[in-house]
Amino acid sequence: MPLAVVTGAGGGIGGATARRLARDGYRLALCDIDAAALTAITGELGASVIVSEVVDVAAADAVRNFATRVLEHGAPDVLVNNAGVGVAGPFVRTSTEDWQWIVGVNLMGPVNLLHALLPSMIEAGRGHVVNVVSMLAYFAPPAVSPYVATKYAMLGLSLSLRTELRQKGIRVSAVCPGLVNTNIVANSRVRTASDGPRRSVEALFKRGRDPARVADAIAGVLVRDRAVLPVFPEAWALWYAGRISPDVGTALGRMVLRRVVGREGVRDERDAMSATAPSRSTR
Repeated sequence: MPLAVVTGAGGGIGGATARRLARDGYRLALCDIDAAALTAITGELGASVIVSEVVDVAAADAVRNFATRVLEHGAPDVLVNNAGVGVAGPFVRTSTEDWQWIVGVNLMGPVNLLHALLPSMIEAGRGHVVNVVSMLAYFAPPAVSPYVATKYAMLGLSLSLRTELRQKGIRVSAVCPGLVNTNIVANSRVRTASDGPRRSVEALFKRGRDPARVADAIAGVLVRDRAVLPVFPEAWALWYAGRISPDVGTALGRMVLRRVVGREGVRDERDAMSATAPSRSTR
């Protein structure tokens, strides 16, 4: 039976992917930072799960320990880098600690997993790395620059590794979903003047698609092998819009911000930023 590693497997896209791969006959090595969620999915999937461990993917030592347990069962056939977090708000409201946190999970997390597991996949001469990215890997709305930066980086990493590893029998794909009903907003750091934008975005995500549909797309890319796979119409539309003109993406970004947080939210944030800006002395 093939072996798949899934990070952030406790819920959302990771949990749905674990369920789908279990149905497809994979043995599973799962990790998540949420112990209760990981215990629940492990119990649900039963004998399909051969490794289940609480891991902070940003911690290289913890990832290496997890990989040691995985490799006792052989080289993975599939690595799904799914674990992710968010930071939202105007750039000047974010801190360097916010940036270190999101880069640690969203970018260095996959890098840590790749360092720990890729050599065994290369030695075996087979395998597929699937990086769960986002449509924000190629569409950059305002007020989410930390998240956008990490997702752009993951798309670039995926494309570079796909070229580098092709001759070694390793496939690499970036799956870029649109709006999905997950808890990422609730677990994100939102740096805004009020809690209104968080509530608006949480309501928006609750109207998103079932994570199982992304899991189906991941299962499909393992068969059909695409470099980049947008998932859902908005992700496809923005993929093509960005190739028409960068200005199209900029205009869409302004529209998305107004629709998500509302004109009042945009105005409140602008007024708050003006109130906290340093005054300019005149001579």
